[in-house]
Amino acid sequence: MWTFFAKALHYSSSSATATVTTTASNFISSAFLGKLLFGETRALLWWVGISVTLCGLLLLHTASPHTEQQHSEKKDK
Repeated sequence: MWTFFAKALHYSSSSATATVTTTASNFISSAFLGKLLFGETRALLWWVGISVTLCGLLLLHTASPHTEQQHSEKKDK
C-alpha cells in the first residue's frame, strides 16, 4: 500500500488526488479479496459509500490541473 501511495504522490499533481485514489483502490481491492478469500458480503451502505468515493475521484481526475495556476496568475497581474 505504501509503495503505491508513494508512486501516486510522485505522478499526481496534488496530494489530495493521490490520497483519494489510494484509498479508493484500497477499499475496492479489500472488497474483492474479501469476497474471493473469505466469502464476505458487503452491505448496501458500503456500496453507497464507495460509489460516492468513486464519484469524487472522478471529479478530481477530470478537473483541469491548471485552474489554480491560472487563478494565481490573474491575481499577480
